[in-house]
This record gives sequence, C-alpha cells and structure tokens, in this order.
Amino acid sequence: MSVSAAGKKSTPLGIRAKKSLGQHFLKDSRIAKQIVEAAIPGPDEIVIEVGPGTGSLTRLLAERFGRVIAVEIDHRLSDLLTTDLSDLPRVQVVTGDVREFPPQALLKSHGGQLPGKRAGYKVVGNLPYYVASPIIRHFLESDCKPTKMVVMVQKEVAENMVAKPGKTGLLSLAVQVYGAPSIVIRVPASKFRPKPKVNSAVVAIDVYPEPLVSDPARFFNLARAGFRAPRKQLHNSLVQGLETEAEVVRSALDRIGIDGRRRPSTLTIEEWDKLSEVLA
Repeated sequence: MSVSAAGKKSTPLGIRAKKSLGQHFLKDSRIAKQIVEAAIPGPDEIVIEVGPGTGSLTRLLAERFGRVIAVEIDHRLSDLLTTDLSDLPRVQVVTGDVREFPPQALLKSHGGQLPGKRAGYKVVGNLPYYVASPIIRHFLESDCKPTKMVVMVQKEVAENMVAKPGKTGLLSLAVQVYGAPSIVIRVPASKFRPKPKVNSAVVAIDVYPEPLVSDPARFFNLARAGFRAPRKQLHNSLVQGLETEAEVVRSALDRIGIDGRRRPSTLTIEEWDKLSEVLA
C-alpha cells in the first residue's frame, strides 16, 4: 500500500496501482500524518520507509526525520520518485524488495551522516497484505533492529499482532518476543484507492533492546510445533508437532506445571520459553 493525494483517479505521478504487488493507495492525508506522529520522529534520526509509493508520506517523513531511506519494489514508482523527490536531499530512494536488503546494509550505504548522536533507526510503511508478516519479521529478527516500527497492515493481522494469551498465534509471538505492539488507528477500506476487500490498521511496535527469550531459534522451533495443530490440546499438539513420544511431552509439561489440556493459544511467552528449555 502507498499514500496518494485524495480526489484523483490515479496517483500524483500518473501511475495506477499494480494488483500483483498488492498496491492500494491511501487517500487520506490525515491518516498519513498520524502515521508520522506515531513514529515519534526526531531531527537526528533515520527512518526506513517501506513502499513509499507516490512519495506523499515520504515528504511528511522528510520534514520530521534527519534522513529517509525509501525502499520501493516497483521500478515505475522508484524511477519517478527519484526525480520527483530530488528537491529533498534528506531522501534516498532505493529500488528493490526490502526483504533482500539487510537493515545494516541499507543504513551503511544510504544512511549518510547526521548531526548529533544517532540512536538506532525506525521503520515506517504501508505494507502489502501478502508480505506484511515477512517484512515485519525481517526487521525484528535482524541483528540490526529498529527502535520502533509503525506499519499499516490488514486489520485481522494487526489484531493478531497485539493478541493476549487466549487468542495468540505464531504471529503474536513473532512480534511480542521482540517488542510491544499497539494499534494506533483502524483504517476502513474506503480510505484507499483502489478499495481493498478488507479493512486495515496501523500498528506501532516499540522494539526491545533484546528479545524476551534467551534462544529465539529454540523458542520458535517449539512454538511452530505447538501451533501445528492449534485447536488440539497442547499435549497432543506437541506430540504431533515434535513427532515425539507422548510421555516425553507429558513429563516436560508436568515439570514446569503446565496443564497439557490447555490450548496452545493460552500459553504466555514465559511458559513457551520454559517449555522450550525443557524440551530442547
């Protein structure tokens, strides 16, 4: 998704949304401003913008951040943005899939020099629905994590990201192990052109300096096994997911005091972490 001016059939750059890239252009400038405010911009900070589209949000970010690295997968848009934003020396347009660029490489190649002490970087983006989760994980699981992410995603994805135990899933854990997510604003489909079939929401993630678990790889190996059959009781789900003996799982659950009849969605991060240690 991208941001564009309201009241026009095409983008300000004369380009229509490409369905294959999941492009939907936000036509409400007030929401764009709320996205910028949610990022808590600073004049000495770098922000990586994912999917700048028409550049309307990019211009708002450039007013408040020290430098903007705008990564656009659509070469039609990136070519035109390079020219259209040439009056903004703080903006660097990069062409390609952001998932193919390690964050540290983007910062090293395009971050430039900023005055004062640089305290990490931030990520802002209106993410195509079909790649929203992989893009979020790309940054959160990186060795060079942002301090904050503000992203527009499908409403159901946003609700999953912020879910509490009882309604959690793998995406909930994938986000909450690395940061504290909150929904900033819900955005109806009518705010986009072309109009998508679903509603959206803006989520802010305050990224922790370190993940909440000591061994993320071990933690998520177990969580993926546990959620392989999420509607089953935890004991049965783990036996199936780990392809191990029922007694091994029963013993581990008893050791840390978890009732095997619970559903995987009810476990806290701490409980998953303790269980991953025992079943390692």
